[in-house]
Amino acid sequence: MTAALRITHLNKHFNDQKPALCDVSLSANQGEMIALIGASGSGKSTLLRHIAGLLTADPVKGSSIEVAGSVIQKDGQIASDIRVSRAKVGFVFQQFNLVDRLSVMTNVLVGLLHRLPLWRSLLGLFNQAERTLAYQALARVGIQDCHGQRASTLSGGQQQRAAIARTLVQGADLILADEPIASLDPESSRNVMEILARINREDKCTVIVSLHQVEIALKYCPRVVALHQGKIVFDGAAAALTPELLRELYGVQVEELFAPLGATQPASISRPHLNPVMSLTQAA
Repeated sequence: MTAALRITHLNKHFNDQKPALCDVSLSANQGEMIALIGASGSGKSTLLRHIAGLLTADPVKGSSIEVAGSVIQKDGQIASDIRVSRAKVGFVFQQFNLVDRLSVMTNVLVGLLHRLPLWRSLLGLFNQAERTLAYQALARVGIQDCHGQRASTLSGGQQQRAAIARTLVQGADLILADEPIASLDPESSRNVMEILARINREDKCTVIVSLHQVEIALKYCPRVVALHQGKIVFDGAAAALTPELLRELYGVQVEELFAPLGATQPASISRPHLNPVMSLTQAA
């Protein structure tokens, strides 16, 4: 069975500084929902952008990234057919990446551009079947009534839902969400995470979401991959990621990982009885 994602010996340096990624190897099966956690500067966004083919890795022999059997990059070179390969990867950005002046419907339809002839892409011509597909995607994320509005009129949570709808229209095998709730209020954050979890469950697509909040990772993602200074320091079941283990892995930076949903400042983790699983149960 072909892995949904396979990363081998990935390294990345920026301007000869300390490595942003250090010998990262990782695989994911079809249908997994994985949280990618780590403090600021740990390499989460850098890793996701490499998977999407938006950044090129160091030219290390034997390094590679494959999505559903298609090569994204190998030995520090982007694949020549990257446009085709990238179509398998949906990317949900922290800042939504919508075109404010365009309608919500048109922003979602952008997810279809890789399927269209060049002349239709340039003119933005979409047929009724394609518009119906986009409307159905908006309905799945609960904002179909906003389809005719300019993207700039939506709230942050609604804009992130539109960005997720764009990946649905794209038909991506792998959805990468880079801090998708970092700039949202608590209710919108929960809605976005529920939508991603539902898409993962119903469509059997693989979802990798980078998060700061450990409690959110534990609630929605059965598997957690923790990065620290560009290295994978934990890869396993969410239930095994205890506060004690996190302190051991991150030291003083661990406080950043326990910021509650929508908080404006980090929460203290000095209480010795703190248990993230218990905390989630209480929050529910």
